[in-house]
Amino acid sequence: MQGYAVSLLRDTLAVCRMIKIEHSVFALPFAFTGAFLAARHVSPVTGAAEWTMPGLDVLAPLTVAMIAVRSFAMAYNRLADVDIDSRNPRTKNRPLVTGELSVAFTKRFIFVCMLVFTTACASLNTTCLLLSPVALAWSAFYSHTKRFTPLCHFVLGSVLGLAPVAGWLAVSPGHLGYSAVLLFFAVSFWVAGFDILYACQDAEFDKSQGLFSLPASQGVPRALFASSWTHAAAALLFPMAGLYAGLGILYAVVVLLVGGILVWEHKLITAEDLSRVNVAFFTLNGVIAVFVFLGAWADLHLGSPWMFPR
Repeated sequence: MQGYAVSLLRDTLAVCRMIKIEHSVFALPFAFTGAFLAARHVSPVTGAAEWTMPGLDVLAPLTVAMIAVRSFAMAYNRLADVDIDSRNPRTKNRPLVTGELSVAFTKRFIFVCMLVFTTACASLNTTCLLLSPVALAWSAFYSHTKRFTPLCHFVLGSVLGLAPVAGWLAVSPGHLGYSAVLLFFAVSFWVAGFDILYACQDAEFDKSQGLFSLPASQGVPRALFASSWTHAAAALLFPMAGLYAGLGILYAVVVLLVGGILVWEHKLITAEDLSRVNVAFFTLNGVIAVFVFLGAWADLHLGSPWMFPR
């Protein structure tokens, strides 16, 4: 029995490493942001904006769905890339490459994630259930895009960009607001920008393997330039989403800080020095995701003045 427990713990830790469970901090806060914004409405009686935090009947299955679809996407990506990862010195210690996890186990894990995700979507509403196959298919499609297009980073961005849309539809399945659409593009550009930075580590390897990441196809300097402009677009789209959502000064201050963090992120990395990519990739971007959510939540909860006069 003790041996089984040790084996189970070892497999669980290997799975967590495979799917990088800590990176859930990127998507989940935006799903909550979308859900919270969808819960804001104008009272037909007073004409004033009102907000009630979504209940656990929404937030619990939304959390499960987001973790499940992200786990599905990561496991599928590792399975699709196992041959590439085995040749890349940076990724040769991943569990599927070393044999800690088998291909058969990973396929079963992917199937279970699909079932959990679909069940969680069904418990939300019919719209989420009907769209669940689309989300799964798009999440899997990303893993193949770097084999034929340098736009692969933007495909990945759009996968995470679905998080605020999913959150919105979990609360308001019959209507998709402009703020959710703007958040989709903001998150998509934000993720694409930092994925380009991350891919700079593998520029030479990707080029040698005939892969089409932006750093491999255009070179690191041009990729860094593209990343900076992509993040500039995200920095503009975050406040636009808040404007359409009717958020106020608290959110405006937060997204201003987010813009500053993005500038700092690009100060950390140069074509000659990529040693701080992981700091920029995980630490700073995790902070951004949480900041945007907390800014939206604080503004909705406290009701700060309008960002712009109306």
